[in-house]
Amino acid sequence: MPRRTKIVATLGPATDDPKVLTNLIAAGVDVVRLNMSHDTQERHRERARLVRECAATMGREVAILVDLQGPKIRIGRFADGPVVLVPWEHFTLDADCPLDAGTPERVGTTLAGLVDDVAPGDTLLLDDGAIELLVEGVEGSRIHCRVIVGGPLSNSKGINKKGGGLSAPALTDKDRDDIRFAAAVEADYLAVSFVSNGDDVRLARELFQEAGGRGGIVAKVERAEALRALEDIVDASDVIMVARGDLGVEIGDAELPAVQKHLIALARARNSVVITATQMMQSMIDNPIPTRAEVFDVANAVIDGTDAVMLSAESSIGKNPPKVVEALHRICQEAEKHVRRSGHRIDSVFGRVDEAIAMATMYTANHLGVKAIAALTESGATVKWMSRISSGIPIYAMTRQVPTRRKVTLFRGVYPVSFDVASKDIHEVNREVIDELLRRGTVREGDLVIITKGDRSGVEGQTNILKIMRVGEHTLLTGD
Repeated sequence: MPRRTKIVATLGPATDDPKVLTNLIAAGVDVVRLNMSHDTQERHRERARLVRECAATMGREVAILVDLQGPKIRIGRFADGPVVLVPWEHFTLDADCPLDAGTPERVGTTLAGLVDDVAPGDTLLLDDGAIELLVEGVEGSRIHCRVIVGGPLSNSKGINKKGGGLSAPALTDKDRDDIRFAAAVEADYLAVSFVSNGDDVRLARELFQEAGGRGGIVAKVERAEALRALEDIVDASDVIMVARGDLGVEIGDAELPAVQKHLIALARARNSVVITATQMMQSMIDNPIPTRAEVFDVANAVIDGTDAVMLSAESSIGKNPPKVVEALHRICQEAEKHVRRSGHRIDSVFGRVDEAIAMATMYTANHLGVKAIAALTESGATVKWMSRISSGIPIYAMTRQVPTRRKVTLFRGVYPVSFDVASKDIHEVNREVIDELLRRGTVREGDLVIITKGDRSGVEGQTNILKIMRVGEHTLLTGD
């Protein structure tokens, strides 16, 4: 049985060797991530080119996700190198301090308006929570703090406010330029960092489409404020990402597991796709095997229903990115054996014919012992709805549309197949679909298969047929 949970891997210096990238794809990567927080557009453009080239050579569909840096709020740089903050001593964040002139007593910040977002009693967290500062007073451009948790502090570390509430805009000038870059490299997905509400997502989509982009929008949930607008964010986006790094800093580590489970459940309930990200296999940056805690972390996300799990530093700068993907592949496959069938939307009223066909397909497949589902699709909408239902049945998105084949690489349990139904006899199409599944080794003589399609081939949103066929009998059919 093919792995249903998809693997997203971040590219970086460790994957720039074409041999490593080829091995990464061979190990099972479905989507690659270009992280615009690091490296130049030129480096990422070359990575995108290599991905397309390697995937085509290997006969694979691999999607490209461009991840915007977003308004990451950071401290400035220290004039004489890293400093050490001592508990209970004072330290000042000063918007008027030049960004390259920090001292052991004060440092600048990239957000000039930070003083307007804090008040005495607030807690500021630096370097992903490693440093904790208590705000004691605000004076002009200066935020006077007392060090609660100290330690070494180096240049350009991030700033978070415990509980959220920092007011930086969702898209910076750099992000807007990177959106145009994403459109130029034909990114299949655009990830928007630090969204606060659905309007942030809608603005990014508008700018992406204006630049010629056709891909889906990923909303990264990493601000505490986003948790207060989750339904709006999910509905405005195509995918949500549980970005556990900054989110964990803002809401606290103890709350993160329950929030992750809620986000996965909410996304699936609202027909959205969900990626679970950050430190999934962190120890494998250096080590050849994951920790037991990492194995359980990945497995729990899979059992909860995540569509994809994502690697960051593990693949971008790790010692052996293909080995990390191989380990992730094994864990996902084993965890999927323990996923129960769902009653998702069993009592719902459907608003579209193709949506009703998708839901009826999964109900039928789960109760009839169907071995495979072949969905003839233009946009991928039908297979997305199908993939919201938990099952162990592979769903094949059979389409002539290259962007659709790349898009569905992120959908749990969905596999892209190049298939052109235009101007073909409908009975011949049925036979060719079954023959393709036989060629892939997915089915054998006597197995039941469901085929979904539309009367009007090549038109989006026209799926209106659910056909059940038995392998072996398909060659005998002359009528529909």
